[in-house]
Amino acid sequence: MRIVPVLLYAAAVAAYAAHFAWRDIRVGRLASALLGGGLLAHTFLIGMQTVQAGHAPLVGTTAAVSAFVWLLGLAYLYLELSFDERSMGPFVTILLVVLGVIPALDPGISPRPQVLQSPLFTLHVMAILFAYASFALACVLGITYVLLFNEIKAKHLGVFYARLPSLRVLDVMNGRAVAVGWIFLTLGVAIGGVWASQVQGSPDPRAQAMSVADPKILIALVSWGVYSFALYARRAIGWNGRRAAWISAIGFGIVLLNFVPVGYFLTKSHNF
Repeated sequence: MRIVPVLLYAAAVAAYAAHFAWRDIRVGRLASALLGGGLLAHTFLIGMQTVQAGHAPLVGTTAAVSAFVWLLGLAYLYLELSFDERSMGPFVTILLVVLGVIPALDPGISPRPQVLQSPLFTLHVMAILFAYASFALACVLGITYVLLFNEIKAKHLGVFYARLPSLRVLDVMNGRAVAVGWIFLTLGVAIGGVWASQVQGSPDPRAQAMSVADPKILIALVSWGVYSFALYARRAIGWNGRRAAWISAIGFGIVLLNFVPVGYFLTKSHNF
């Protein structure tokens, strides 16, 4: 059952790539349907895990990756339906498959220790994951912006010019994705701070390790600083377009660094 969403996401990659190449509306609808099917299967899987564990499956990095993949797929599908634009589909669904393999290969559900049984923990994780999903979309939009910009600059109007939205549309979408992500990241960091202050007296060594010195928390704050600068630079000094696109890509690189390697190997406070 765990492999079904990943298989559907992989099929969606092929369909989105075919639609990108041929611009066939029927293939595009098939790609959207496959993505929707993958999200339904993923939703059913998360529901089963919730019933089995008795709580939302958000404990541990593997569970967080699964929830992130689900949220990213939902966010992209909403974006696609809102703008009736599927050209970013291959880029997003590849990310879904690459990260979706991690929870598919780890069938266990981590028990929820006492220190995590606060509603603030669930709110903190969901806000952070939704922020990361928004930043992933901003990264994809930024990369496609740069690809299209380079093609136009070289005066060689080819694949990307014919298939991607205009530079202005990509830039506007990028700015919105960063703004939404920043709001949820701010909420997640604030809620996490309140929750950490409440569990400081816990005998759990992971609760005692919650401080700015922990790499997971430190890099999350660095990410907040990067995206805060991105918003400030866009509005105050006119850093939009290609500069905003590169900041989005760099910011999401930091997010991925914090999400996977730091989450698995370096943190002492978030290794539940």
